[in-house]
Amino acid sequence: MHAMQYELTLPADYPMGVIRDRVARRGHLLDDWDGLGLKAYLIRERGLRGSPVNQYAPFYLWNTVDGMNAFLWGGGFQGVGDDFGRPSARQWTGLTYEEGKGSHARFALRRRQPMPDGGPLADAVEDAVGEARRLAVADGALLAAAAVDTSRWELVHFSLWEQDPPRAGGEVFEVLHLSAPGRDLLPRGRQW
Repeated sequence: MHAMQYELTLPADYPMGVIRDRVARRGHLLDDWDGLGLKAYLIRERGLRGSPVNQYAPFYLWNTVDGMNAFLWGGGFQGVGDDFGRPSARQWTGLTYEEGKGSHARFALRRRQPMPDGGPLADAVEDAVGEARRLAVADGALLAAAAVDTSRWELVHFSLWEQDPPRAGGEVFEVLHLSAPGRDLLPRGRQW
């Protein structure tokens, strides 16, 4: 599993209805993308749920590098660049993926944190795996995942929720659409 996200931070007075309309028109295009576990079409609106910014920030969990590369180099990602300029696409190596009991994604919680200096790396990633498990069994959780960017030694925790997620730190996003053609193929549990 590979995680990926890009963020488009928009002006404070940007009409977020433009993003909502864009996702309503185009979100379905990845509903059957080969190699994609899921794409959550995420937004934050300034002043709502603690957000200081207007932002469009889709989050992906990929089953295959081939699928991710086909998206990046084969045309899927080009539309974002054409409309907004090419954003940096962050990537993380998957540590764990857990299914919850929720049925409809309305909100997402994302928390990035540096891995602690010193101490065994195995301890830090086991803690991340444990947190994903705890989140996945919480009421209203649809799923939880954790991944690491080894170039920055940064962990990312990502979860989807039926209602406002618990305030465990991190950014809360609204989910506009969920494309999940390969969600059932995402490997469960820790991934090493």
